[in-house]
Amino acid sequence: MRYGATASLARWKQRRPSARITLGLAACLTLLFASTLEAQTNRAALPFSPGEELVYRVRLGGLGSIGRAVMGVDGPEVVRGREVYVLRFDFRGRVGPVVVVDRTRSWVDPAEMAALRFSKYERSPVSTNRQDVELFPGQREWKAASGEGGRLATGAPLDELSFLYHIRELRLADGDVYSCVRHFDEARNPVTVRVLQRGRIRVPAGEFATVLVEMRVKDPRRYGSEGVIRLHLTDDARRIPVRIESTIPVAGSTTLDLESASGPRVALRQPSG
Repeated sequence: MRYGATASLARWKQRRPSARITLGLAACLTLLFASTLEAQTNRAALPFSPGEELVYRVRLGGLGSIGRAVMGVDGPEVVRGREVYVLRFDFRGRVGPVVVVDRTRSWVDPAEMAALRFSKYERSPVSTNRQDVELFPGQREWKAASGEGGRLATGAPLDELSFLYHIRELRLADGDVYSCVRHFDEARNPVTVRVLQRGRIRVPAGEFATVLVEMRVKDPRRYGSEGVIRLHLTDDARRIPVRIESTIPVAGSTTLDLESASGPRVALRQPSG
C-alpha cells in the first residue's frame, strides 16, 4: 500500500510541469475571455455604434439655412493594434459666395473611450486650418504633423469631436456638473459640462423630450477665449443630439437641427401626447 502511494506521488510529480502548463493556459484563456467580455460590455453600454448617421440642417445667425452636416460612426478599424470606432463630422455650406467646409475625424477605442487619432480640415471666410494629431495614451503624449506636441493629462484623452460622444454616455441628472480634464491639449482643460434643464423641442425630424447640456471649452483660436456649445439630447438612453448650438464671434450663432437619423440604435421614437 505504501509503495502504491509512493508510485502515484512519483507519477504526479512527473506530470506536474504539464499540469502547470495546462493550468497556466487555462488562466490565460480565462483572463482573455474576461477582458474580451469586458470590452464587449463597455461597447454595448455605449449609446452609439457603427452604422449610426445623423443628418442636420445648418442655420447661421440671420442668414437662415446655409447647408447640411452629417455626424456618423464608422468602423471598426485598427489603429496601432487597437480596435477603434471612427467618429466623423462633415459639413459643407455656403455663406454668400464663400464655401464653408469642416471635415473632422476621431479614431476612438470604444472599450476605453480614448482617442488615438484626430484630424480636422476647415475652411471659412476668414481662415483655413488643418490638424493631424496622433495620440499615445500609454505614453501620455500627443504629436501633431505640424510639429506641435505635448503631454496628455490622462490615459483616456479626447478631442473636440469625441467629447460630444463622451457626453452622451454621462448620467446627466438634473443639476449635474462635470469638470473634465481629458482634452489632449492641456491648454484647453478643464472642459466643463453642465446639465441645464429638461424640456421639449421641435426640429425637422420631429418633436422630442430633451435634456439640455452646456459644454464650455477653452478655444482662443476660434472663439477668442471660451467656446460654448449647447446640446439638446434625447432624454433617453440613446442621447441623440437633435439640436446643437454654438456661437462664434465672427460668424455669429450656428444651429444644427436634426433632419434624419439612421443606424442600429437610433430609430426615432417621438413622445406621445
